[in-house]
Amino acid sequence: MGSIGMPELIVIFLVTLMLFGSKRLPDLAKGLGKGIREFKKAADDFKSELNVEPLKRDFEKEIKGGLDEVKHELDKTVEVGGAKPKASPTKTNKGE
Repeated sequence: MGSIGMPELIVIFLVTLMLFGSKRLPDLAKGLGKGIREFKKAADDFKSELNVEPLKRDFEKEIKGGLDEVKHELDKTVEVGGAKPKASPTKTNKGE
């Protein structure tokens, strides 16, 4: 299975010319070109919809900023003297 060569293209052109005629051939080529353009545009739109790289970078920046903020607060707590966080209230048994 090789690629289409010049003799094959000439045969295809002649058969197309015989089937559609010389008057309808330019309209046929115009319609084919328009269809190919629309297909390429739709494919590019689809690719841009799937491009999540900018969203991924924004999300990573947001997470990194949050982590840096937590680290900064933790470092301040350690510098102050390590004040222990208050334990959350737990249920106690009244009968004991």
